[in-house]
Amino acid sequence: MAVIEPTSAETVSLASPLTLSDLRAALFAGWEDFKTHPQFGILFATLFTISGLALTYAMISLGELAWLIPAVAGFPIIAPFIAVGLYEVSRRRQENLPIRWLEVLGAVKGRGDEQILSMGVIVFVAFGFWVIVAHAISAIFLAEAGPGSENLAFLLTPQGATMLVVGSVFGGVMALGFYAITVISLPMLVDRNVDFLTAIITSLRVFRGNTAVLLVWALIIAAALLAALVFAFLGLLVVLPLLGHATWHLYRRAVRRPSDSKL
Repeated sequence: MAVIEPTSAETVSLASPLTLSDLRAALFAGWEDFKTHPQFGILFATLFTISGLALTYAMISLGELAWLIPAVAGFPIIAPFIAVGLYEVSRRRQENLPIRWLEVLGAVKGRGDEQILSMGVIVFVAFGFWVIVAHAISAIFLAEAGPGSENLAFLLTPQGATMLVVGSVFGGVMALGFYAITVISLPMLVDRNVDFLTAIITSLRVFRGNTAVLLVWALIIAAALLAALVFAFLGLLVVLPLLGHATWHLYRRAVRRPSDSKL
């Protein structure tokens, strides 16, 4: 069997700069994908939702506020990896390929070279790092507040509000960096025979060349996820599939394939 060598970063060609109209088009195309094949999005979103609810319930039951806030706040970090199957659905629909459970669920293996699994390791390490650092921030404020601060009412106090601000600033910087390396890299690994470093470099190139538009996209994602979380994670049943499919189409508008004449 012939071995396909990974594409180098220099051979990856970017498309014209993204515009706000590309975001609208990506959302529309993502909604069409979800409407046409809702079973896949609902499955992945349900697994993600159940995991989030279980995590929240466990932390509340244990009274671990210092772990609850960072765990819940950082939980969306793993969403791009959960969406890999959705990228495969969108890819197959766009290329008029059969869309079956075996191929969609197997998308996490990538093209047999374990590059997506390598990205998955990065995703979960980043989540773990965020939880540990955010827990340290929470623990410092809770320790200063003294006994009785290990409950949700603490968040309504001045110290609690300060803790949320400090954690949000740190988390926002970390989330932005993580977003920059994953927004294009994961759908690209589903689509192309490239190594994960090439995919990360390409994602950073796209972010650097389309910073304003991709920041708007990040705000849309954050607002949609926040709205979904407010409704006990149930909004994720729609929001996660929509954003997953839309991210695929945004990637296709940002990165050319060798066979593309134009996007």
